Amino acid sequence: MNNFIPTEQIGSIPRSKSLIDAYQRFEQHEISCEELDDIAKQETITTIKALEATGSPCISDGEQRKFTGFGSYILHGAKNIAPDGVEVVFSDGHSRFLPRLTSPPLRYQISADTFLKFTLQHTTLPVKQAVVSPSMLSLLYPPSGLSDYPNNKFIQDIIDQHVREVRHCLDMGAHKVQLDFTEGRLSLKLDPTGGLLNSFVALINKAMVQFDDQDRKRLGVHTCPGSDLNATHSADIDYKYLLPTLFEIKVDNFYIAMAAEKSPRQTLRMIKQLIKPNHRIFIGVTDPTSLKVETPELIRDRVLEAAEFIPVDQLGTTDDCGFSPFFDDPATSRELALNKIRARVQGTKMAEKILFKQ
Repeated sequence: MNNFIPTEQIGSIPRSKSLIDAYQRFEQHEISCEELDDIAKQETITTIKALEATGSPCISDGEQRKFTGFGSYILHGAKNIAPDGVEVVFSDGHSRFLPRLTSPPLRYQISADTFLKFTLQHTTLPVKQAVVSPSMLSLLYPPSGLSDYPNNKFIQDIIDQHVREVRHCLDMGAHKVQLDFTEGRLSLKLDPTGGLLNSFVALINKAMVQFDDQDRKRLGVHTCPGSDLNATHSADIDYKYLLPTLFEIKVDNFYIAMAAEKSPRQTLRMIKQLIKPNHRIFIGVTDPTSLKVETPELIRDRVLEAAEFIPVDQLGTTDDCGFSPFFDDPATSRELALNKIRARVQGTKMAEKILFKQ
């Protein structure tokens, strides 16, 4: 058994004002896509160096080039989408809208392996790559349908391109490839029967069965109640309705928001009953929706509490969510996000010394 607890971030780091401004200028046709990407590449390098300075053993690119956010980066530049798709309402009353496909086909304009390739050129640390889930993309299909693009063809296009994206990331050497599945908990708000959640998991598994056991050791899924402008979209949904189905996903790593949960011990007790020997559970120990930086001691205590329920050789730590899943969220500063990550790294090491009696 390794005498350390792995710790990884979820993905996004708040964008600088200059990058947000650049994207807005791009939207107004004041700069080209190439100029925007050049600015984002420089911001990516800056973010990589900042994450390295936190002492993180595994980093990401901070999603600086996922311009519109974690769920629609593949559509950057697409001409066959409209901005009025599924509405997601957050706890403070504001909304975000997913894109809507207006004509066939669904085609990735860019895939995450492009980001990964660039990141690997600028760090020697292990790199984690987050990707959009097939279930999120399935929500792009209009309820009224597309007469010349049946839903089954649309779904097959999603699966084919998703598998290709994940395979490329694995082959390039990603430390982990994480499927962002914030829509999992949200689905229970949209459909309390669980039917939508079951369909989401079945769709994800159509892709995951195309990877073998060795691949799945590097594949994971992230669940959270959303994060935008320090608000959530589904924190009121009890984990007991999500976790049994979540653990049916055919990956080995699960990244579970926990720091902001009202009853963490109850959730940890449930996880204890659900995990399988091949699973590693990365427990959220920092809350991106809070403006207060967690102390390393608080992180340590949260890890020790989790270790009461989860075998230490199956335990990891993470953040509850990305710090800026949508590119234009100014609610959390970059400095705050990095300080939270630094505390996570330090607190996890403090827990290691106790759990492994170093």
